[in-house]
Amino acid sequence: MPARKPVSYREAGVDIDAADQAVGRIKELAGRTLNRNVLTDIGAFGAGYLLSGFKQPVLISSADGVGTKLKVAFMTGRHNTVGEDLVNHCVNDIAVHGAVPLFFLDYLAVGHLNPPVAAEVVEGIARGCRNNGCALIGGETAEMPGFYGEGEYDLAGFIVGAVERRRMLTGDRTVAGDVLLGLPSTGLHTNGYSLARRLLFDIARHVPDTFIKELSSTIGDELLRVHRSYLKPIQALLKARVLKGAAHITGGGITGNTPRMLPSGLAAEVRLGTWPVLPVFELLRELGELGDEDYRRTFNLGLGLILAVGQKDVSKAECILDKLGEPYYVVGRVIRRPRGRKARVIYR
Repeated sequence: MPARKPVSYREAGVDIDAADQAVGRIKELAGRTLNRNVLTDIGAFGAGYLLSGFKQPVLISSADGVGTKLKVAFMTGRHNTVGEDLVNHCVNDIAVHGAVPLFFLDYLAVGHLNPPVAAEVVEGIARGCRNNGCALIGGETAEMPGFYGEGEYDLAGFIVGAVERRRMLTGDRTVAGDVLLGLPSTGLHTNGYSLARRLLFDIARHVPDTFIKELSSTIGDELLRVHRSYLKPIQALLKARVLKGAAHITGGGITGNTPRMLPSGLAAEVRLGTWPVLPVFELLRELGELGDEDYRRTFNLGLGLILAVGQKDVSKAECILDKLGEPYYVVGRVIRRPRGRKARVIYR
């Protein structure tokens, strides 16, 4: 039997040289986010972080992905913003509990590793970490031939933050009569993209470069607007002791997320027309002929964060937001849940 030619890892679809090239760039980008609390170098088997400055810390963690917004990145060839989306989404998920982010880890999975694309993705992650004062201390880049389509990848993130136990936001201090303030989103953020892509690309037959007058932008630009971070306004309100609860408006929309900051027995009365619904949502509603329930449970409708503030503290909260240059809207109030009503968000 003739001797067989050895089969290399490269021939099996994994290019170690390309991986080394990508890792070198990733180390450089991640290194710019490190601080004195990071005790290990990028590339160690595990990452060490010294928790300091807290008396009774509660660690708050979260994990998430970017979802099918990645499909828009593939279509446009623009990969330097989805990483920032990922970081900001994760930051917001722990910020609504009062936590400040400590460190972040990413998971990038590809079929075939393209070092420049990987570097673009991590560039966005590193930028998001720097902007939020968070250290990118590690992660994983997995090359899995045959698992993803050509030019495709998946992206996930893991964040750990901390908050003093006495300052932790759980929503248990929220009471009937509290005022709901809404902070604007920049667009779809990272939710509703499966429906949005279906409506814009399959039904309306648009392409990413299609310019839409109502949006004052192309479809690609609109869909790739960065999911913003709300860390600064949350921390400012928390420091002033005026914040009772906060809800990050992600998948499930206002309907699904606002109740997550409310104690049992309470509901949110949301006043329609008290904030500007972004044109992209009106466009999607028209294209899909969406009913109210689906519309409100799929998209954020222009509000990325809803805050609960006591009536006597509203003026103080508004003053703080004004000083930050943060737009806000009084969008409703907390009420006792009406007897016999299953809904915990009631639209008026």
